[in-house]
This record gives sequence, C-alpha cells and structure tokens, in this order.
Amino acid sequence: QVQVEESGGGLVQPGGSLTLSCAATGSGFSIKEMAWHRQPPGKQCELVASITWGGGINSADSVKGRFTISRDNAKNTGYLHLSSLKPEDTAVYVCAVETSTYNDHDGSITLLRSWGQGTQVTVSS
Repeated sequence: QVQVEESGGGLVQPGGSLTLSCAATGSGFSIKEMAWHRQPPGKQCELVASITWGGGINSADSVKGRFTISRDNAKNTGYLHLSSLKPEDTAVYVCAVETSTYNDHDGSITLLRSWGQGTQVTVSS
C-alpha cells in the first residue's frame, strides 16, 4: 500500500509563490509518475502537471511558464512550484502517484494509482 501526502498549501497574494510537496511512503514500490490535479470551488477537477520518474513533463496550458513540476527520486517526493499566482489558481491541489510493485511469489507487477487528501491554495489580496 502506498500513502500519499501533500503539504505546502496556504494563503498567498496575487503574484506570489508557493511550493507544494507530495511524498509517497510505503514499501516495495517504484514510482512511475506523479501528477498534480486541482479542483477550484464549484468546478471540475483538472490536471495541472505531471512528471514521470524518468523526467518527462506535461503541464496544462493555463500554468505553463508559471508552475514548475519536479521530483526527488531518492526521497520519493515531488514538488509543484507555483509562481505568478492568480485568484483563479485558488483550488484544492491533489497529488496522484502511479506506482509499480513486483510480486515475488508469481513474478507479476501490480500497478496502482494512489491519491492524497489535497492541500488548499488560496490566492487573494
């Protein structure tokens, strides 16, 4: 089982910056990909950015040039640096981690997507 925990949210003024962290804990797994989603108030959840553990990055057009995703392989932790924040960036930011686990008894591989509880980011003056 993989546990995912986000941190780093808070209240920030327009134009400000924040760095969110996403830590995956447990045992016997390897991370394949980490993705940040967000759900603004009253709106649907949307993908913000994702990164593979090999370094491939994908991000939404609305955040390109403002948000940067990165990862620390050794710590099983990913980061989302948010800059030039706008009020419309206000949302709950949720991290999802895709992992693979090798099963010794039969040689199979289990793929799993685990979600965190989310961290609130509020952009307001």
